[in-house]
Amino acid sequence: MGIYLGGINVEIYLDNAATSFPKPKEVSEAVYDFMTNNGTSSGRGAYKKAMESDFIIYECRKLIGELFNFKSPKNVIFTSNVTESINMVLRGMIKENDHVITSSLEHNAVWRTLKTLEKEKNIDISKVKCDKNGITKANDVEKLIKENTKLIIFTAASNVIGTIQPIKEIGEIARKNKIPFVVDGAQLCGAYKVDIEKDNIDILTFTGHKSLLGPMGTGGIVINCDYNIEPIKSGGTGGDSAYEYQVNYYPNKLETGTLNVSGICGLRSAIKFLLKEQVENIYEKEKSLTKYALNILSKVKDIEIYGPKDWEKITPVISFNIKNKRPEDVAHILGDKYNIMVRAGLHCAPCAHEIIGTKERGTVRVSMGYFNEKEEIDKLAYALNNL
Repeated sequence: MGIYLGGINVEIYLDNAATSFPKPKEVSEAVYDFMTNNGTSSGRGAYKKAMESDFIIYECRKLIGELFNFKSPKNVIFTSNVTESINMVLRGMIKENDHVITSSLEHNAVWRTLKTLEKEKNIDISKVKCDKNGITKANDVEKLIKENTKLIIFTAASNVIGTIQPIKEIGEIARKNKIPFVVDGAQLCGAYKVDIEKDNIDILTFTGHKSLLGPMGTGGIVINCDYNIEPIKSGGTGGDSAYEYQVNYYPNKLETGTLNVSGICGLRSAIKFLLKEQVENIYEKEKSLTKYALNILSKVKDIEIYGPKDWEKITPVISFNIKNKRPEDVAHILGDKYNIMVRAGLHCAPCAHEIIGTKERGTVRVSMGYFNEKEEIDKLAYALNNL
């Protein structure tokens, strides 16, 4: 059915924490243009189109550096998504019997990888405690440091309750103790001003398809340190082909096989869009939407909203439940009857649900993006009141 305005069936997309939609038109146009008019591999030829592909890759590395205040394009590594980025970093750095410190809010991209390494390499994992709103005290990180602490990895913001973590302060602690600090930037990059230097980030992992507004199948790692990351894959890199081992310099060290040039072409256009619009302006609009949504949704009957309920402390992510309603049923009705797209369940982050007490039930999650408007929040509240 959906909500009708002037005879038009209006779709409302509120699942931007999973993947942003819609994308800027420049993104799809760039992918289509590359696939139609170029279509060549990067680093695999000396002819004109292949060299154009090389330039696309280089320019995207440079633009990513500009977005995150980073000056070394060769240390920007492309991957297929943030999950691959995190696996490459953790598996490439952690050794037998190492100790790792992480947050209590991690997505399974981090948590499952750490638990697998616990089984495979007998590593020791410490979770930093936070309160029921996901607020972490940076000093609690320092209390967990041991002689064999070899890495600290933190989500920049929870994908369940949106709580932004004290990344800069944790980075200071890591630097003081000479421990590599890795940040999962999936929920923050593009929606919030991330400054690798000012935020004391050694390694930033990111995905292209969320707030960076790029295509799926794109992501990466920004390496702002001298700590060694061993490659977990070997193969062709387009250069030094006579050498029998994986090369030891970036980016080729960690980029094996043919890159997703068409996707990176789209990501390049997305980052140009972000730089033109300015992340600060995007943040202000999304913050305004979050403030409005918290106010409107708090008035919905029988609703329980989780997390800080403070628009200054969260990304545009709000998790809630409706009394005596299963989250998946709420999401289904919103989609089927009102054409409002939200997510229900554990959102691949059971650790966060342990904190808010919803691990057995899950939540309904609303996540707004740059292209949402306040009128859509009104329609969501109307629909929830009429469940």
